[in-house]
Amino acid sequence: TVRAEKVMVPHWVRGAESLELVSPVRKSLPMLALGNSVGTPPEGVTAEAVVVRSFDELEALGERVRGKIVVYNVPFTNYGATVAYRGVGASRAAKYGAVAAIVRSVTPVSLQTPHTGALRYSEDQPRIPAAAVTIEGAELLQRMHERGERPQLHLKMEAKFLPDAESANVVAEIKGREKPDEIVVVSGHFDSWDVGQGAHDDGGGCIVSWEVVRLLKELNLRPRRTIRVVLFTNEENGLRGGNAYRDAHKAELSKHVLAIESDSGVYRPTGFGLDENATPQARADFIEIAKLLSGIRADRIAADGGGADIGPIMREGVPGASLDVDGTHYFDIHHTHADTFDKVSPQELAACVAALAVMAYVVADMPDRL
Repeated sequence: TVRAEKVMVPHWVRGAESLELVSPVRKSLPMLALGNSVGTPPEGVTAEAVVVRSFDELEALGERVRGKIVVYNVPFTNYGATVAYRGVGASRAAKYGAVAAIVRSVTPVSLQTPHTGALRYSEDQPRIPAAAVTIEGAELLQRMHERGERPQLHLKMEAKFLPDAESANVVAEIKGREKPDEIVVVSGHFDSWDVGQGAHDDGGGCIVSWEVVRLLKELNLRPRRTIRVVLFTNEENGLRGGNAYRDAHKAELSKHVLAIESDSGVYRPTGFGLDENATPQARADFIEIAKLLSGIRADRIAADGGGADIGPIMREGVPGASLDVDGTHYFDIHHTHADTFDKVSPQELAACVAALAVMAYVVADMPDRL
């Protein structure tokens, strides 16, 4: 069975946008507004750029950034650490009177490619426009700043929110033959940033999850428990899909045996991450099941797992896991114009399907609950 479960989602529109270096030389800088950002006035914002490499440097400058554009030139270390500047950098700069914030794209590699992504405004600070520039752009501004050239930027963004729009989570399932009320979830999110196709983030994750139930149906394999595909909406700029699923299925969450999320790209699978709160027996079972995947080198079980969309039900006690992949090049294209279908290897996609199908089927078909 397949159904759509309605969700009202935020409707943010990018609009026309540009960033220009106007002094000491004139140069257009590739950029992307950050998701959820406010726009600039129609005439744009022109101000001196002050470049910092950390929040500590911003705090040390304090009120000296008032009336200026703060540029965070923070090199990529790992996603969790570096994404904080994209997430809260605008509000941290607004605290000291900055008129806009620019962040270095959250990526280790750049070919003049800006990376977008969501920001979160603090309720107690003014909302200032925020955008991402390329590594090359951030480094250029850093050099000018260090030479005392006081670079001037002109930022123009039409970004705005429209009234919430109707979307839906898509839910499909194969009913279990013995314990249909017990559920194993496989999932991805089908929203993506507007600038690319969302092939790896997270169209591939949706296809992998969908293929699990399609394959089982084609092979006429019906496990003891229900396997449910959930394709979440609004992961990127609101998580309303994940929250709506939790609310709509609260009465049956105790019957959710496991939720697996695929949202790290569809590169070569390496194994699974399992919720650190999983019982020792569940972890032992996972390790044993993963041995079936040693032939495709997808048998590693990491000590953490889960995902943004299944986070709301994990916090209600549902065990969570993630399909792990070799993400060496994931952040090269993450949230960019370059996240397109041609970047997906059919062979690696098929291996992801195999790994997720085996894990989901065995967990759903075990005599005893995981």
